[in-house]
Amino acid sequence: MPNIQLFKYFETIDDPRQQGKVIHKLFDIIFLAVSAVVSGCQGWEDIEDFGHDRLDWLRKYVPLEQGIPRHDTIARVLSRIDMTQFQDSFSSWMKACAKLTQGDVVAIDGKCLKGSFNQSDRRDALYMVSPFACENGVVLAQCPVDKKSNEITALPTLLELLEIKGCLVTIDAMGCQKSIAEKIVSKEANYLLAVKANHKGLLS
Repeated sequence: MPNIQLFKYFETIDDPRQQGKVIHKLFDIIFLAVSAVVSGCQGWEDIEDFGHDRLDWLRKYVPLEQGIPRHDTIARVLSRIDMTQFQDSFSSWMKACAKLTQGDVVAIDGKCLKGSFNQSDRRDALYMVSPFACENGVVLAQCPVDKKSNEITALPTLLELLEIKGCLVTIDAMGCQKSIAEKIVSKEANYLLAVKANHKGLLS
């Protein structure tokens, strides 16, 4: 079985389950989910179906000794792991996979995740801020927006995660803040920010 590099980035994630009751290894589930999502799957049932369809391929990299877990098991396990640990692991993996070069454009934007809100009152939707490497076509990291805040507070945290030296960072009008521009410059990158109407001096 090949020694895949993905494992070294995700092996530090703590398994929250009682080990005596564990049937499916944590990394097996993570590898399955990441592979499925990268391939375009958009839901837990899609991930399970992907696993059954690609079982032979998956077993080239992870044992999956107990077969493919059910979609509700996948959802339950992944919802219980520390998302900060997962985010750090994912970001480290993306940095290794997609090395930015001088002049690359990194477009940062915030979006509401589809299906993340409460269907009855449409509240508690999950907003994520993501940097997209335009040349490589990949999302480099993600940072959630606090329910009581907005993208402005999430941007500095996200920028701290990135190695963007020499790159051009673009952000919409939400990011048109002195502190954001200073943070980008401190990372030795350039910025292109949309000017808000209330910045009359810059707008004119």
